[in-house]
Amino acid sequence: MKTLPACARKLHRGHFAFMRALVQGIDSGEAWDRYLNIEGDRGDARRVRSAIAWMRSAFAAAARREQRPGTARLVLVDAQRWPDTGSAPAPAPPSLEEFVLASGMDGFSEAEQLERYAEVHGNGGTRLSRRARMIERQLQALQWLENLAAQEPLAGDSVHAWFDPRLAERLQRADLPTLHALIQRINGVGARWWTCVAGVGPVKATRIVQWLQTHESSIGHAVGDHALVLRSHLSRSDLDAVTPPATALRPLEKLQVPQALDGSNGRYRSPRDRNLLRADNDHRAIEAFLSTKDDMPATQRAYRREAERLLLWCVLEHGMALSSLSVEDADAYMRFLADPPGWWCGPRHRQRWSPLWRPLEGPLSAVARAQALTILRSLFGFLMKQGYLVGNPFAAVVPPRAPLRPLGSGRTLTKAQWKHVLAVINQASTPAQQLRGRAVRWLYATGLRGAELIAARCGHLKRVEFTDADGRPTVGWMLEVVGKGGRFREVPVPVNLVRELADALGAAGRAPSVDGASNVDVPVLARFGGPGKGPIGYSSNWLYQAAKAVFEDAARTLEGEASTRLLQASTHWLRHSHGSHALNPDELGAEVPIEIVRRNLGHSSIGTTSGYITTERDAQLRAMSKLWQHNAV
Repeated sequence: MKTLPACARKLHRGHFAFMRALVQGIDSGEAWDRYLNIEGDRGDARRVRSAIAWMRSAFAAAARREQRPGTARLVLVDAQRWPDTGSAPAPAPPSLEEFVLASGMDGFSEAEQLERYAEVHGNGGTRLSRRARMIERQLQALQWLENLAAQEPLAGDSVHAWFDPRLAERLQRADLPTLHALIQRINGVGARWWTCVAGVGPVKATRIVQWLQTHESSIGHAVGDHALVLRSHLSRSDLDAVTPPATALRPLEKLQVPQALDGSNGRYRSPRDRNLLRADNDHRAIEAFLSTKDDMPATQRAYRREAERLLLWCVLEHGMALSSLSVEDADAYMRFLADPPGWWCGPRHRQRWSPLWRPLEGPLSAVARAQALTILRSLFGFLMKQGYLVGNPFAAVVPPRAPLRPLGSGRTLTKAQWKHVLAVINQASTPAQQLRGRAVRWLYATGLRGAELIAARCGHLKRVEFTDADGRPTVGWMLEVVGKGGRFREVPVPVNLVRELADALGAAGRAPSVDGASNVDVPVLARFGGPGKGPIGYSSNWLYQAAKAVFEDAARTLEGEASTRLLQASTHWLRHSHGSHALNPDELGAEVPIEIVRRNLGHSSIGTTSGYITTERDAQLRAMSKLWQHNAV
């Protein structure tokens, strides 16, 4: 990606205000902070000089375009370097008239007055007068140029048109090519929007936001109040107010369905006297279905996602009520999932309050479409049993054909990649990095689902005594987990992770023991507020983004396929890696019995766990290479 040339930059009124201050002798640092701090820190003298040189060059170019070569030369002159009467600045001399009155020479001839004026003030008065005239001429030229060349920022303008080339390049690389895209990202992510822009920190981000606020009338879009406050300081109602309900791409709770499409009179509605639900439209019927999954949050989210996508498609794309769908319509929807329009798609981690939220990340794979079909069959099956619908259109849809691959195939870290990630985690220097690394290590070590780790509390950790492989008594830790389908299991946890958790509790002023009575309800992953504030658990979204941040840090020090793989990795890859690495040890590792891995992962069937029994690619090639070499293939 190439940086646009300097000539592509535009001049705004702040450039002219800064240069007027410079011409009049005002401190350049103060003027920079007032008008141009978006360009960077005034302590960077090289950058300030470069910006001043660019502005003078841009002013001169504008004058030449208007056939004003004299003005072009004039604005290139530094008036403050014009010669003065001495080494130190001197006050401006009085005019001749003022001198005559003050010296009592009003009765003398003009020649005598001039001679005496020259004796007292010398030629310096003439030189200073020239500087004053130069300053006045430059100020007039800048005013003329401002009226001619100053522009107001517009929403569709490139960031290269208004920001320092280095800053603009960083924004461009973060997929923020225009001012509109930049404001959308700020409003869609919130106060910490800058964390996804390499090379932009909180100070620079604040300056960008202030500049956008200054020009919001011409841009036509404003930075929302919610984006000026840290998320932790915003209430649920503050976030809910960011995106109003509408008949548009909105989450289920904010989707307004037109009466003609709400299913009140759906084609395949059962007679009203057979309906066991209080729901009188499709939206409420979906809510009734989802309420049956209240005790399974992860399952409920998956079911809500599929029902939400279908209802949005019915309203925005198909123009038909959900309760009017035929088998042909259901089949059309499944084809839609394989090739959705771009405006339906966005990054997975955009939260539901955000205007950047989208129902899809991109086309669904055959496996994902098959899962969606299973869930939709369940939804319509429920509505049939409750007497809301007379049939299930998805029951007749042929599932997409997906190749049978080992569990986690394509979404598992190799052992070498995991060791590299672990090395990066061990180099973490900030508390935030250390917490993210600890979360990733818990996921890998235990094989827990993300929702299970988020729900884990210190009180779920139990100290146990057991005999090690050498027959010696020792102490270990088990984590009590209630997983999918409400199934209870106990999962071993490494002693060092429990010790680190105890240290974190002690550092927060709590009992430095995970089994302390006051720590029973403390989340295993938590942030601790100030005095008087209890621990606050993290969300599934935080966990997902924490893992992504760790993988991105690890990817920066690699190249090629290894780097690409880490950039694709997410929280669930760690669960797959746990199962794969346990069942497929390398030469130095120890194979874990499949029944133990099944219990760790919470699989109901050992057949599911056996899907992890694969040999990693490198090991496959090494083994086969020996065979080929031995048999002279």
